[in-house]
Amino acid sequence: MTNGPMTGMRMTGFRIFKYSIYSLLAYNIWLFFLEDFAASAQTFSNGITWRNIVEAYSATIDTFAWVILLLLFELETAVIPDEKLQGSLKWGLGVLRGLCYFFIVYSFYGYLSKYGVVTNLEPFTVADVCSLIGTDFTYARTLDEYFPLTPDVCAAMQGAGLQQIAGTQIIGTQEQHSLVHALAVTDIVNAADWLIVVAVLEIEVWLQVSGRLSERMLRANKYLKGGLYGILFACAAYWGVVGGLLEFWDATLWLVAFIFIEMNIFEWQAETAAEGSH
Repeated sequence: MTNGPMTGMRMTGFRIFKYSIYSLLAYNIWLFFLEDFAASAQTFSNGITWRNIVEAYSATIDTFAWVILLLLFELETAVIPDEKLQGSLKWGLGVLRGLCYFFIVYSFYGYLSKYGVVTNLEPFTVADVCSLIGTDFTYARTLDEYFPLTPDVCAAMQGAGLQQIAGTQIIGTQEQHSLVHALAVTDIVNAADWLIVVAVLEIEVWLQVSGRLSERMLRANKYLKGGLYGILFACAAYWGVVGGLLEFWDATLWLVAFIFIEMNIFEWQAETAAEGSH
């Protein structure tokens, strides 16, 4: 009798923790919007149109689509019973998933386009960098973080070979722009890796629903996804080292969230196998 209540309490605590992670990821949509909004004011000073909105708000669009997709995975792997995943419900979830993938791939294109923007550099020459203080010129601290020049910053940049992002008033040293480039590449690698991870998960869910997911397939996928998650962990660690705190925080939350999805699939498969043995 004592094990039952304890098991129920643990399950309740686990669900609270899991959905707290999901809630934090949803809140990150707002944080990325604020970051994208501030950065786009510098990189797209001539205004944002429907043609370049994905470049300006790639992180916001990407995070929003991923949160919806995460909730769909949660519904299919832990909430909705297998026998109800059919008909109009299955069709509706499929349409919603398709929209999510469209915007995720669209955001990936945005990361590629943003890389083209921040790597399009021109030499910048000025007799006194500090004379730019109080003007519209900003300097690149990291990717998507552009700040007004201050006496300390301009003094450090004085005499260094400066570069300007073409079509903007963003300047920086070669070292600063190298960091921006590295972070842009990290965004691309991270986004591409997640696309592969979710493709593997989709295959697992499809095989599970159709009753074809075997233990052998799960073991093979475990090693594949181990490598993919390792790359994602490396991206998160890099963001943590170079000071991309929001990106590090977001990446860590996503890794935890997909651990939950992996656990859902494992338990789902175990329950199906147990039912089949009776």
